[in-house]
Formats: sequence, structure tokens, C-alpha cells
Amino acid sequence: MELKSNLSSFWQQRDKLIKGIGAPVMVLATLGMVVLPMPAFLLDLLFSFNIALAMIVLLVSIYTKRPLDFASFPAVLLIATLLRLALNVASTRVVLLEGHQGGDAAGNVIAAFGSVVIGGNYAVGLIVFLILMIINFVVVTKGAGRISEVSARFTLDAMPGKQMAIDADLNAGIIDQDQARLRREEVTREADFYGSMDGASKFVKGDAIAGILILFINIIGGFIIGMAQHGLSFSQAAEIYTLLTIGDGLVAQIPSLLLSIAAAITVTRENRSEEMGEQVMSQMFANPKALAITAGILIVMGIVPGMPHFAFISLGLMAAAGAYWLNRRNKKQEETGTTMTDAQLAAAPAPEIKELGWDDVQPVDTIGLEVGYRLIPLVDKSQGGELLERIKGVRKKLSQELGFLIPPVHIRDNLDLPPNNYNIALMGVSSGQAEIFHDKEMAINPGQVFGAIEGTPTIEPAFQLDALWINISQREHAQSMGYTVVDAATVVATHLSQILTNHAAQLLGHEEVQNLLDLLAKTHPKLVEGLVPEILPLGVIVKVLQSLLNEGVPIRDIRTIVQTLSDYGVKSQDAEILTAACRIALKRMISQNIVGSDPEIPVITLSPELEQILHNSIQAGGSEGAGIEPGLAERIQGSLHEASQQQELAGQPAILLTSGVLRTTLAKFVKNTIPGLQVLSYQEVPEDKQIRIVSSVGQ
Repeated sequence: MELKSNLSSFWQQRDKLIKGIGAPVMVLATLGMVVLPMPAFLLDLLFSFNIALAMIVLLVSIYTKRPLDFASFPAVLLIATLLRLALNVASTRVVLLEGHQGGDAAGNVIAAFGSVVIGGNYAVGLIVFLILMIINFVVVTKGAGRISEVSARFTLDAMPGKQMAIDADLNAGIIDQDQARLRREEVTREADFYGSMDGASKFVKGDAIAGILILFINIIGGFIIGMAQHGLSFSQAAEIYTLLTIGDGLVAQIPSLLLSIAAAITVTRENRSEEMGEQVMSQMFANPKALAITAGILIVMGIVPGMPHFAFISLGLMAAAGAYWLNRRNKKQEETGTTMTDAQLAAAPAPEIKELGWDDVQPVDTIGLEVGYRLIPLVDKSQGGELLERIKGVRKKLSQELGFLIPPVHIRDNLDLPPNNYNIALMGVSSGQAEIFHDKEMAINPGQVFGAIEGTPTIEPAFQLDALWINISQREHAQSMGYTVVDAATVVATHLSQILTNHAAQLLGHEEVQNLLDLLAKTHPKLVEGLVPEILPLGVIVKVLQSLLNEGVPIRDIRTIVQTLSDYGVKSQDAEILTAACRIALKRMISQNIVGSDPEIPVITLSPELEQILHNSIQAGGSEGAGIEPGLAERIQGSLHEASQQQELAGQPAILLTSGVLRTTLAKFVKNTIPGLQVLSYQEVPEDKQIRIVSSVGQ
């Protein structure tokens, strides 16, 4: 069995190698034909191969069901054109070098086309050749080129509409994600194919022009060489070299005409999964009336004196028989109902849609990233997109810092967005949007730069800093001027990281908390045992952890948090009280996140009189601080904002130190108005840290 498997693998690799080496060998062979002299018998083989190749391509284009099924046609057309031009060069060399010896000197194929096909008359051959050139160049190639150009333009213009239709079908539940992906790939392939065909048609056009020039160059060169070097008379040189040249031209132009017809058939095909013959038969002869009228006209023309009676009458009778047969077939199909016409198919009722179920209700994505269509290269690995790896790195970093697994980011394109915009959504709600340019870089002004640079002004979306979009070539210059330069993928990843950090509490739910408890139970089973639901419901634990994250406290030390909840949960199930207890238990980590390893904590305090007033206000108006007089609240906010700015200018953290009763209320009070201000209670100061009062806020 192992030997059989090895043999099968060997043959598969051999077949793959043979298939992959064909095109390079043919291209190198064309180069050899141009450079190296070739004997006549080898030219015969290559001319025969060229004709066979053109016939194969023509038949494949006819029997291919859809144009995209022969997507390699532009490349095949290029290689076949190169082969034919190389044969022209090789045959020209043989004709001019050996033509004086007679018609067979350049090979039997050229001699046959020069004598048998055109009857040995070079005048007739020249006319036939020019007619073929006119048919190929003026009719077939020109028409196919125009169709390719229009098809390519229309296909590219229709791409946004097709993408929107795919998204609409996906949102309506008609197709799933895999089907949508396949349809998007087909739209892209269709655009690439018709764009390539537009360029490939120029090969055929250039080949036709080259054939005309080569013909006249060979005839003139043959006259000069035959008369000057080999002493032939004008009539002998004209007869020999003209016949050989025309034979050479016909051998090359017949495959060229076949390939031109193949290209025209391919670009004029309807993009349906059906062979060309089936399409023609089903559409031309679907209605027998056309054949019946044609039969009548042919028979009348055959009766007219002087007309070829046999030809017209026989064709008329054949058309009448075909119309009769088609009419009987259609009636039989209508009676049995086995086949429906296109009109009947269009009028037929749509297939019954299955009843809706709960599976059709799609939940919103926890984290979603939507990109405009010009930003697709950022998320497409085949185009060098790095955003997926950056997002994976952001998730890993935040998961390690915050202490729980960040949910996956669902990325999709959105044609409703401007082309260069992206949108970050949490729970289906937009949380951040910005415009970026995937082919440029952002130069961020960190606050001190040494000069100006050229670029498009913008705002860095994560931290709202002044920035410029610059070309990649300006990167080193911008860095030398003091700018921080990042690429577009880093801009999106940084913005996403900032949003996830600020909204970490929304990402933590019951499933995530249960997973944290299960993970802790593997190493500390006794600690988790009996916590849920004997001591605390899972919902209360979720609220406590969300409150900690909402205040910027990581939950990495889940062991200490669970230990605190177990100790205090028997006394109270109030989430706010339990959160305060957990903060006190995590005071060393909190202070380390704020001041690092510094032994002192610079703090802003409230005057004793102000603290007393706030105590009385909270007791009168509730814990939310609704009882604080508006004028007093405005003055406190202004004073804290000024003190916080002074600390930031000094390069130190802004920390407000207050009593445990006021801490929660003041933390909510300054959260959105003074984002950089941290609020600690006296109980949250570690024993090994010294307090240094930098300012005191009064009334």
C-alpha cells in the first residue's frame, strides 16, 4: 500500500511538472526560432503544429460553456501570436537563403500552400492573401477589439452594482457567506478576463499588420537576393520568391484568422453556462415561423425563370421540413409540459421560500470592522494586506493586558461607506469612523516638529492629533522632521485598540466571566467552589468585573478578585460595594499602573470644607451626586481640570485623592469631562507608597 501511494504521488508530481513546463518551453522555443537557423522539415512540423493549435483554440472557444471557463485565452492568444511571428522570422530566413533552389527548399508546407492552394499563380495568391488580411484585420479583429473594449468598460462600471446586489442577497438570506464569496470572486474574475481580452485583441491586430509588412519585405528582399546574388531573371525571381512568400503568408495567416475568430466568438458569447451551439439552436430556431417564411421565399425564388432551380427549391423544402418538425415538437412539449420556453420560465412562479426560523435571525457582531471598497487591499493577504495580522496582535495584547479574551473582529466590505472610510462597531453600534488611504502613510505631529512637510491634513483618529497623509517616499524626511510616521494598517489597528480599551466593559459578558471562573477552577478549585450561586449570582460578578474595567482597572488578577468577592459576598451583594472592596484588594496593581515603581504618589486633594459639603450633598441627593448644586459642580470641574493640566505639563499623572464615600461619585463625575484624571480613595493607597499633595481644590 505504501509503495502504491508513493507511485501515485510520483505520477501526480510528474503530471504537475509536465503541465507547468509547457508554456515556458514554448516561449523559449520561439526565441530559438528567431535566433537559430532551422531546417525545412522542422519548419513543416512547426507550421503543422501552429495550424493544429489554432484549430484546437477555435474549437475550445466554441464548446466552452461560458467565457470565464476559458479564462486563460488571453495568455494562449499571446503565446500563439509569438509562435506565429517567430515562425515568420524563421521561414523568411529559409525562403531568402534557399529559395533560389526551388519551391521545396523552404519546406513542403510552404510549397503546398504556394502551389496547390493558390494553383501556382502568384497573382491569384497575392489577391487571396490580401483578401484574408482584409477579413482578418478590418472585419474580425476590429470588431472583436471593439467588443472587448466595450465589454471591459461596462464590466468595470458594473462592479459596484454587482457587489451591492451580492450584499443585498446576503443580507436578505438568499445566499450564505460562502456563496457570496464565490460570487464576489466571479465578479473579479470577469472584470480581469474582459480587461485582459481588451489587451489581447491588440495582439491580433498587430499580428495582421505585421503579416502585411512581412509579405512586402519578403517579396522585395527576394527580388534583390535572387537577381543580385543568384543571377535569376526578374520573371524567375518574381515567380519563385512571390509564390514562396505568399505560401509562407497563407500558412501564417490561416491560423491567425482562426485565432481571431476564436477571440471574436469568446467576447461575443453570452455569459451563460451553455455551449455556443446550444445557444444558437435554442434561440434561432425556437420559433418555426422564421423557417416557414424563409422556406416560402426560397421556393418562390427557385420558380423564377433563370434562377438555379435545384439549389433554391431544395433549400426551401429543407427549411419547410425543419419548420414543420419544430412546430410539431413545440406542440408536443406544450401538451406534456416537459419543457418551458424562456418566456414561460420568466412567467413561472418563483420557488416557494422556506418558512422563517430562529436560525434566520442573525445576532449582531460583538466587534465589527467595515471598510470601503478601496480599503480592501488592507485586509486581502493576496495583495499584501497586513491589517488582519495587526488586528490579531491587538486582540492578543489587549487580552493579556485586560485579563480576558477579546472577541474576534468580524471584517466585511460595505459599499454604503465612502471608498476610503472604515467604521468600527461594537454590538452593532458605530463607535468610530475615519478616512484613510491604503497607499499612503500618516505623519503624526507629536507636539513638537522641526518643520513643515507636504501632505493632506487630517486628524489621527485614536488620539485626535494633527497629522498629514504623505507619500511613502516622504517617510524618512518626515521622521527627520520629528513626525511619527505609521502606515494605514497601523492607524486602523491603533484606533481599534483605543476603542476596545475604552469600551472593554461592553465586551465582557456572562460567557466570558464563566470561562474565567472555569479557568481559575483548574488551578484553584476550592476558591471557586461554592462561589456561584451559593455566595453570589453570576450576574453580580459580571457587574463587578464590568465596573472595574469601566474604571480602567484590569481583571488579570482574577484570583484576588474572586477571593475578595468570596469574603465580602456573604455580607453584601451590592455591586458598587463589592467593586470598592475589589479596588482596595487590587490597590498595588492600580498604583503601579498609574505611577509605576515611584515611591511617591502626587495627588490632588479636596479641602476639608469641600469634602464635607459633598458628603452632605450626596446624603441628600443620592450616590449619583444629583444633589450637588450646579454652580458648585461647575467650579469643582474647572478647578480639577486646571490642576489636572498642570500635572500633565509637569509630566506627572493627575490623581485625585478623596474619601471612600466620595470616590465612586467623583469618578463618575470626572470620567467624561476630565478623562486623564484618576480618582483614588485613601484606602486604595498602598502601604509602601508616600503621598505628596501637589494642589488642593476648595470651593
